[in-house]
Amino acid sequence: MTVTYKELPAIPDLMAEYKGAAKNMVPVVGAKRSATKDPSTGFEVKGVTIDIPHLAAYADATGLRLGNELPYTYPYVISFALVMKVMSTDDFPFNAVGGVHLTNVIEQSRPLTVDDVLRIRTHAENLRKHRKGLLIDMVTEVFVEGEDSDTPVWKQTSGFLAKGAKLSSSADAAVAGRDEDTGSLFERPEVPEDPTPTATWSVDQAGIKIYADASGDKNPIHVSSLGAKAFGFPATIAHGMWSAARILSGLEGLLPAAGKYSVEFAKPIVLPTKVAFFTEKDGENWNIQLRKASKLETLHAIAEVSPA
Repeated sequence: MTVTYKELPAIPDLMAEYKGAAKNMVPVVGAKRSATKDPSTGFEVKGVTIDIPHLAAYADATGLRLGNELPYTYPYVISFALVMKVMSTDDFPFNAVGGVHLTNVIEQSRPLTVDDVLRIRTHAENLRKHRKGLLIDMVTEVFVEGEDSDTPVWKQTSGFLAKGAKLSSSADAAVAGRDEDTGSLFERPEVPEDPTPTATWSVDQAGIKIYADASGDKNPIHVSSLGAKAFGFPATIAHGMWSAARILSGLEGLLPAAGKYSVEFAKPIVLPTKVAFFTEKDGENWNIQLRKASKLETLHAIAEVSPA
């Protein structure tokens, strides 16, 4: 697959991209989708600088430390509009609305800092079958201007599932020949033998609204009871990447400068609730579980942090 990156003057407005994705759902007006091959269109923005007040708001919303180094998960929020823009291109295989973020893997060779000037680009790859639909990987790479332009300092691979989607009968042989994938990064862990969590955190609509404002992600399933119910949830749910960031806040001071952070989302966090954060050290790795505090059988996320 050859990706052609279209350069944009700035990171797009995320909610404008959401509106464009919603428009694509409208019959006649929306783009017709055909799952035949990996998308060939990506987007790139150069000269991205860090907005310190925005970073501070993000740290406040997630419990992460505000400092000179960017949290592992922060580039996600400044680049997610590019993911949505790729999903809105004509050659993307399914509609973005309703896509489920299953997994997220972040790899960094060193911490990004508030002084770095960034080049960010995003593309999609590895379209493949899943028992419930189709999976695709959204790949975002962050380069530091003035350094080796061919090697990203930070890379993220986000796995998305389109439930009910199917490959076209005219799909490329390379795509049609890929094995069906479970989409999982980990085996499902048992409830910890010791039911005492490392930490317990309360999460409610007010807190998630703060995160929505800080991240710019005001998807109705997170901020509107009616919007959440329209997508089959009993109430609003927390952002998966709020969970991913909150998990890291419990490991402040213990994270490797160069490392890999993998997280798999399980049951949504329906608001309001309390979540139980469990950690286990395995050599140099941290194994993490996030569960419903009042019912530990309910698993919200599994994660692992390992040095590069």
